[in-house]
Amino acid sequence: MTHELDRRTLLAGGALAMAAVGASTVTGCSGAVERDDGRATPPLTPTATATFDPYDWQHVQAQFPLDPRLAQFAAFVLAAHPRPIRQAIDRVRMQLDQDTEATLATDQQRTAVVRTGIAHYLDVIPEEVALTDSTTMGLALTYRGLRLQPGDHVLTSTHDFYSTSESLRLAAGATGANVTQVPMYDDPARASAGLMTTRVRDAIRPETRLVALTWVHSSTGVRIPVRAIADVIAAINARRPSAQQILFCLDSVHGLGAVDATAPELGCDAMMSGTHKWIFGPRGTGFVWANATAADRLGPIIPTFETFSPFGPGFTPGGYKAFEHRWSVAAAFDFHRAIGKHRIASRVTEMATQLKSGVARLPHIRLITPRDPAISAGIVCCDVVGLPPEVVVARLRREHQIVASKTPYAVSYVRFGTSIAVNPSQVDHLVEALSTLR
Repeated sequence: MTHELDRRTLLAGGALAMAAVGASTVTGCSGAVERDDGRATPPLTPTATATFDPYDWQHVQAQFPLDPRLAQFAAFVLAAHPRPIRQAIDRVRMQLDQDTEATLATDQQRTAVVRTGIAHYLDVIPEEVALTDSTTMGLALTYRGLRLQPGDHVLTSTHDFYSTSESLRLAAGATGANVTQVPMYDDPARASAGLMTTRVRDAIRPETRLVALTWVHSSTGVRIPVRAIADVIAAINARRPSAQQILFCLDSVHGLGAVDATAPELGCDAMMSGTHKWIFGPRGTGFVWANATAADRLGPIIPTFETFSPFGPGFTPGGYKAFEHRWSVAAAFDFHRAIGKHRIASRVTEMATQLKSGVARLPHIRLITPRDPAISAGIVCCDVVGLPPEVVVARLRREHQIVASKTPYAVSYVRFGTSIAVNPSQVDHLVEALSTLR
């Protein structure tokens, strides 16, 4: 049986499990969904009513319960649940409240549906997917779970989030490994794929066993060239014995749902992400995906309530969860499938490009994020000359009804997210509002 046949068989099994537990998801969607590239995805769960047109961006934005008086450019930080996800959560919550014991008995089936939804989105096998509560949990479990040895070298960047840096520090302290942080660029606005790839390549040592990076930097909006870095690591690994090969692990939270790419296309060995940002999934949910190479070097940290083999169930922390949220993760991936992964990525990129082009024309604002869409995604960061980021964020809300955020780093910038919770007219409104800030 081939790998591809395994995947198709498992995905079909997940769809049957979804039907068995009655986990309806995106209203108005049934049958195969045609992608922009002409290929069809597997059928979505059939539902009784048709209240949502996934091909109408106004209908998509209307699925969010966000205050319509505000332009929500921080919606990607912690998702407001779109209507189909809210409905899925409410159904499960009601079932748990009405008959907790019987509903808990369906956990295995529902969890299989969740793994199947994530696996289909990533183009991987469901058994390779472990479920977590957040990106931070996934990072900690992965980096502490790696069987590092004294003297092993871990390479990361100076741009990674606290959760990556701290997880690696704790892992190094427990194992005797050492960690190096390399700057992948000096000025984010002038970052290039070639420079970032070269800096990672040049920092790899004979004793390097792990490269731990982030797909899209929440500090600057820079998107790293994951495939190019993966190819560099693969070339190095080809010259090494298996015991000395490098794993490439990726915090993917700000790329997942904003960039149209699968795990095989990226070429990394493991991905960690929450699903409550650009996927707009239930809050408090996430996953770790690991290929066979990475899974062989990872051990569980928290006891599982599932089987210890294969990787996905064995690496999934046990304990009773907010099941109404965990079991509804599949609805979020169905929501994305219904709209179209490629269409969402294109929409996010188009609005980010529109915003960056507008900001670049304003002489009192410094654009931090690269204008090149090949090395950026949906996060746009900028600096308003003479105004601290927190003042800009407060004034945008108070004076212009625009919700923004600031980056939680030592050097902080104003940050916007061009997610599907906003529209091009609101981007124009944001640029006009920024032009008034002095």
